Amino acid sequence: MPRPIQALIHTEALSHNLRQARQAAPDARIWAIVKANAYGHGIDRAYEGLRGADGFALLDLSEAEKVRSLGWRGPILLLEGVFEPRDLELCSRLDLWHVVHCTEQIDWLAAHKTQKPHRVFLKMNSGMNRLGLRAGAFRAAWARLNALPQVDEISLMTHFAEADGERGVAQQLATFTAATHDLTGERSLANSAAVLRYGADPAVRADWVRPGILAYGSSPDFPAHDIDHWGLQPAMTLRSRLIAVQPLTAGDSVGYGARFTATEPLRVGVVACGYADGYPRVADTGTPVLVDGVRTRTLGRVSMDMLAVDLTPVPQAGLGAEVTLWGRAANGTVLAIDEVARAAGTLGYELMCALAPRVPVEVVA
Repeated sequence: MPRPIQALIHTEALSHNLRQARQAAPDARIWAIVKANAYGHGIDRAYEGLRGADGFALLDLSEAEKVRSLGWRGPILLLEGVFEPRDLELCSRLDLWHVVHCTEQIDWLAAHKTQKPHRVFLKMNSGMNRLGLRAGAFRAAWARLNALPQVDEISLMTHFAEADGERGVAQQLATFTAATHDLTGERSLANSAAVLRYGADPAVRADWVRPGILAYGSSPDFPAHDIDHWGLQPAMTLRSRLIAVQPLTAGDSVGYGARFTATEPLRVGVVACGYADGYPRVADTGTPVLVDGVRTRTLGRVSMDMLAVDLTPVPQAGLGAEVTLWGRAANGTVLAIDEVARAAGTLGYELMCALAPRVPVEVVA
């Protein structure tokens, strides 16, 4: 039999999470963000659960081709725009909308020969300081784009840096609003945290929202709020089984570096999952895990192909027992990926995207 590790992609959870986004930001249209191969879930695997969105937003032209090949005929947005002038030809052929975030991209459009004008999203740097034109240069860029025959419609967008924190969105929203108050075009501002926390505000939700991580069942402002608070469901489960059980006596250690030493007798389960599968090596003793749906903890250092778990809360567990590294166990118990990520000092985003190619993946409802 194959090695007993598997990832499950839950399409109904994806659909449910999109519905939560619609409820949080009523009347706004929704971009399903499928960059990074749908946050590690696989665009082709996640498509069925996300096709209820109004458009798909991504980074790479190859991702756009994938979405078109799956039968999507609606809007597709390139979130970083084009990377060189010839990319505009494929935008025309695939009918892609694209972000314009710098003057060079405007130059490329001005020199581009096309029979079909492009739909562009002009991006403002309102405080994130990654992509976008600063507020003082934004209006001139809009006027230049508006004068180009190569450009059809101009939408306006920005990206919130602290929607998940105490500062919130007020400062960036004010900057964006002041610079765009009389410019025509649809607006797109809200990421996952802004959708859930501020989506009731029409100025924040605007015309298009961009729920990324929330669609995949991770809380954008964890630990302040967990997925139960936001009514989200995990879209990925990583599960395996016990392949050995070791009895320890006081003084016995577990794994490389003897990072855990038993102070009393206990049973240790060995799980077929390690950092070569995408589980974080830095996750130390105490990282939550489910065995037969019962919450317990990891012990010692994660190896390439294995990790150890404490079987004290599940004395009946033996060889072949189900282990849920994150997601939903067979008995319905949920271990949020955010909890595992926090124990490893990272975010659920990274764990999703780090799922290794060697892990078999199955799509379920």
